[in-house]
Amino acid sequence: MARALYPGSFDPVTNGHLDIIRRAAALFGHLRVAVFANPDKTGLLAPAERVALLREVLADDRRVTVDLGEGLVVRYAEREGFDVLVRGLRLPSDYEFEYPLALMNRHVSATGIETVFLPTRAEWSFVSSSLVRDLARHGASLAGLVPPAVERALREKWGGTPRRGAD
Repeated sequence: MARALYPGSFDPVTNGHLDIIRRAAALFGHLRVAVFANPDKTGLLAPAERVALLREVLADDRRVTVDLGEGLVVRYAEREGFDVLVRGLRLPSDYEFEYPLALMNRHVSATGIETVFLPTRAEWSFVSSSLVRDLARHGASLAGLVPPAVERALREKWGGTPRRGAD
């Protein structure tokens, strides 16, 4: 069976990410989630914090391991012996970004790494980490968007609890 890797920034991990993680783990039998720092994005949570949160919320799923990734994703994947990169797609625009990236990864890869796209379930298609960060920054409720541990971590970053009328 192919070894699968789901790389991302996960800043923070959302219920949409968790849906992709669990579905990919079911498809491949095991999945490694690797947290990468994205230099093009301003991060809120440190990569080590993201790894810790992912490990906490996925502790009950023995099919999933979480690691901190460094460098070029495709090189990390090859170095660690992965055959497949998993990418979640929320919207058609995600495909427009991800498809050329998948082709480049295959081109650069010495092992011919493949990319598998999993569409997000409709109920998560509007949820993005950047929107979650914005909601948290303004004190809005994150119920149903992220696991409770993630909401707690975001509240600690910005202080306080959700404000009435903030959602």
